[in-house]
Amino acid sequence: MKVLLTGGSGQLGRALRPALAGLGEVIAPPRAGFDLGQPAALAARLDALRPELVVNAAAYTAVDAAEDDRDTAFAVNADAVDALARWAARHGVPLVHFSTDYVFDGALGRPCRESDAPRPLNVYGASKLAGERAALASGARALVLRVGWLYGPNPGNFLATMLRLLAERDEVRVVADQFGTPTDTGFVAAAAVAALRDCLVRDAGWGLYHLAASGATSWHGYAVEIARQATARGLPLRCAARAIVPLASADWPTRARRPADTRLDTSLFTRTFGVAPPNWRRRLAAVLDSWSPFPT
Repeated sequence: MKVLLTGGSGQLGRALRPALAGLGEVIAPPRAGFDLGQPAALAARLDALRPELVVNAAAYTAVDAAEDDRDTAFAVNADAVDALARWAARHGVPLVHFSTDYVFDGALGRPCRESDAPRPLNVYGASKLAGERAALASGARALVLRVGWLYGPNPGNFLATMLRLLAERDEVRVVADQFGTPTDTGFVAAAAVAALRDCLVRDAGWGLYHLAASGATSWHGYAVEIARQATARGLPLRCAARAIVPLASADWPTRARRPADTRLDTSLFTRTFGVAPPNWRRRLAAVLDSWSPFPT
């Protein structure tokens, strides 16, 4: 297959590129050559590339900035997805699209199911909800996967930020009343491709699923586990796990509201595709086992 991967240089895209390689030729154009911020131009670009599979891992993910840049957030996260999905439907091409746990308001008090009504609290979540709805309504064979709390062996995520702060400071403060499941991009990429293969073979199973590791924690609990595991592996830290101070969300104000609890119920994904999610602590250990410092 000729696979078009958008967002190939991003956090999730980097993990997807090798995972998708087993399906065929992976084309991952740079943003300048395939700009999701210009949705009206995408059909012509797709006509030129003629992919046999579209995997959309690109997104506008600056949650706070989106509050003041709604037009761009919706252009990338909603309008561009609509353009991709409509082209895929017209040409009989499957589509894989990644959405977010931030489509929920975090008020359920239990892991969120696919059947639960989304109620995003911020522009980012609203734009991602509009995008997933466009994909599902397009008529394309679409696999839409909600993920959250993603990290990987690259800069620009909570794990990398915590390792840097823990190495630089004697004390670190982290929000303790927001809950979710840290999920590494390597697992997401492997599980997504396994599900896609199953859908392609059966030409069934398309739709909306939650995909995450198992277990749950707070941002503070996540930071403490990072410090504990990093210390056990001899990574240079100034701040010990006991010196990570829990904060209330009210004491760490942000431009965009964050949901309090976006744990995802992944039982539908497991029942459909036979992929059991690994515990997040075990996956964190695997990522740290191969951790190497980033160039400065």
